[in-house]
Amino acid sequence: MAKKVATKKTDTPQAEPQQEMLQTLDVDIAIEKRLVALYTLQCVDTEIDKLKIIRGELPQAIQDLEDEIEGLNTRVENLTAACKEIEKSMVARKHEIAEHQEAIAIYKKQQENVRNSREYESLNKEIEFKELEIQICEKNNREGSAKISEQQQHISAAKELLAIRENDLQAKRDELEDIIKDTQKDEERLMQKSAEQAQYIEERYLSAYKRIRSAARNGLAVVMVERDACGGCFAKIPPQRRTEIRMHKKVIVCEHCGRILVDSDIAEKAHEQLAK
Repeated sequence: MAKKVATKKTDTPQAEPQQEMLQTLDVDIAIEKRLVALYTLQCVDTEIDKLKIIRGELPQAIQDLEDEIEGLNTRVENLTAACKEIEKSMVARKHEIAEHQEAIAIYKKQQENVRNSREYESLNKEIEFKELEIQICEKNNREGSAKISEQQQHISAAKELLAIRENDLQAKRDELEDIIKDTQKDEERLMQKSAEQAQYIEERYLSAYKRIRSAARNGLAVVMVERDACGGCFAKIPPQRRTEIRMHKKVIVCEHCGRILVDSDIAEKAHEQLAK
């Protein structure tokens, strides 16, 4: 009796398609996670922006006051330095006057011993010249005194304004500090969440997110499709494009404003992520 020979069945090529399907599924899941992380990051950053809006224009007002105070201090320093220079010139001219007076006294004494009228007239001209020099020095000193008086008035006015601006600056700093104290815990918590979400996003997508966000006036880089339109620029999105957005197979941006687009499913998962 002939023995039946057991034939070994060959494997059908079904494993490879299944593996490819699993790989595709993994890619889709990875992209979906990236989209959720991007939208979650956007939600967190929007909340941080709201906290900064509470501070209003205080930071800019404080910066403006600091710049004005610095300018006033510089003005006071320059005016004070100018007054000192004028005072130095006045002291030097007083020394000149004393020297001229001494010379006049010598010339007058010499006139007593002259031998002819020519020598007398020569000395007399020297005396007149020295007296003219004294008059010029005295005139310049009077003008210097008037200039110092004027500069001191400007210094007093600048110091008064400086005191007012310093009080305004301290008041605004105190106001900002109170606001920061009220919002500090929330801001720290949100900043931590922002950092947590950023680590799940590839660098190129994170860089693109930051670039889009900095260019947008409202700070929105990732928006949800609402009423078949972009949630950022409100431009209508074609049906085929909306279908691709719902499939979560790739990161899609608005053709008009460049913002990253997500559907309501991604937004819902992002809100669930935030609620944890």
